[in-house]
Amino acid sequence: MKLDTIDKQILALLQEDAELAVSEIASRVHLSTTPCWRRIQRLKEAGVITRQVALLDPHKLNLGVTVFVLLKTHQHHQAWFDSFYAAVKAIPEVVEFYRVSGDIDYLLRVVVPDIAAYDQVYKRLTRTTELFDVSSSFSMEEIKLTTALPLTYA
Repeated sequence: MKLDTIDKQILALLQEDAELAVSEIASRVHLSTTPCWRRIQRLKEAGVITRQVALLDPHKLNLGVTVFVLLKTHQHHQAWFDSFYAAVKAIPEVVEFYRVSGDIDYLLRVVVPDIAAYDQVYKRLTRTTELFDVSSSFSMEEIKLTTALPLTYA
């Protein structure tokens, strides 16, 4: 889907605040309400806008510890992955899950209140899945965190 300047402006506004009224978005991108609403609907139908969510403050929910978990395995067949995926999916503290290139196979981002809670996550993960190596790095400081994607490449 080809995005024009107005589409990108709409997306930038929605990434900043998805609760903006269509009339406010329209005003900011210099459109009337109906054409703006149509553009937003087209972006949703095309799958550019996949969902709108509320972002929560992890500290106010007692989730102040972020752990990056690097996993290695000697298993690379579908049955193992299906089991591993089911195990990871069942752990709500795992908020991101990636298969990556390089020296590790998978990367998880885990949010927990403290190290003891992470230890419980670690035990659940290693109890349910055969892994070769698990390495955990605790975030000391969050320097940049955004859910906004760059729109210059669209």
